[in-house]
Amino acid sequence: MTTLQELSPSAQRIADAAQVLVQQVGYNGFSFEHISKLVGMRKASIHHHFASKVDLGVTVAQRYTHQFDGALRQILTSVKPAPQRLQAYADLFETTFLNDHHLCVCGMLGAESNSLDAAVNQEVRHFFQLNLAWLKDVIQEGLASGSLKSAHGAQVLAETLLSLLEGAMLVGRSMKSPLGPRRIGDVFLSGLIV
Repeated sequence: MTTLQELSPSAQRIADAAQVLVQQVGYNGFSFEHISKLVGMRKASIHHHFASKVDLGVTVAQRYTHQFDGALRQILTSVKPAPQRLQAYADLFETTFLNDHHLCVCGMLGAESNSLDAAVNQEVRHFFQLNLAWLKDVIQEGLASGSLKSAHGAQVLAETLLSLLEGAMLVGRSMKSPLGPRRIGDVFLSGLIV
């Protein structure tokens, strides 16, 4: 299986195309034939880089998680108060959504989890665990400092916010409306900000 550090430029192009396809039509909605047409490579060349669709799915989920983790680290270093960190977090989803109503890669994969290989599902779970841990830490900090107030614990609030943001993308796409993650995030945060 290919690891992130080993991706050649051609493999990166294939993974980029697969990511876009996951966000547009889901994992089960595309084949190597679709990727072949997008990147202008023969299917045999694609199989040279990714032996199976599972290998490609794992790589797409890993890359997305790695990129998201980098964005979360950036928020921690550049934004200090917990409420603003949570708004910046919602903006990550909003940025994805504003790109032609694309959905979160791992949100799309999660919706298909019953039909995915265990290796892909493991990477999807890792994405959500990473996000929930980050959110819980930020919310706990806000509750401790008094910049956030709630009768609910940090874990429940983290799960609720992540679910709201993922759901906002899905509903916004389905309704073909500008309803998006930022608006939902703002509504959620308005009930927590002191």
